[in-house]
Amino acid sequence: MKHIVFDIGAVLIDWNPFLSFEDAFDSRAECEAFLKRVNFDRLNVAGDAGATFAQMADMVEDPADAALLAQYIARYTKSVYAKIDGTWDILRALKAKGHPVHAITNWSAETWPEGVKAHPELGDAFETLIVSGEVRMVKPSLAIFDLLCERASVAAGECIFIDDGLQNVAGARAAGMDAIHFTSPEALANALKARGVL
Repeated sequence: MKHIVFDIGAVLIDWNPFLSFEDAFDSRAECEAFLKRVNFDRLNVAGDAGATFAQMADMVEDPADAALLAQYIARYTKSVYAKIDGTWDILRALKAKGHPVHAITNWSAETWPEGVKAHPELGDAFETLIVSGEVRMVKPSLAIFDLLCERASVAAGECIFIDDGLQNVAGARAAGMDAIHFTSPEALANALKARGVL
């Protein structure tokens, strides 16, 4: 029996930070300029690694930008706007076949509870869940894959890891897992069927 390890963002849940801030601006261009000004992508990675958004807001020079960034947690549920239903169908089918299902997600410890508020099924979908911001390590580091194996009491070779990021797929393979690059639920279903697990 294989252990299936899911990424969450862009695999099970859509995420778009623009949606958290769009109502603070008169146009899409202004919102996108804000995200670029504060270097949101870089800050988000820091949050995934354990930094707080209050700490990150303190690093932003413009007071208005800093104040808006500090509101991100309160605005967060707008950004996780939809489930990827086809992947959830696959997850449920895997469970029905008896495969243990786990997750490793690069996700801030502060925003994770907000994500669960938006999608309560995230709270009990996984036998083992690693949230990077809580453990202060991020994919594709080998350490986070090793931690999953330790907590789940499973060998890496018994795991199939699924992620939309090629660098994370490479990290999982380096850790000894089989890994599938997620591009769509249909392609994932075919890859799992080819492995005889779906």
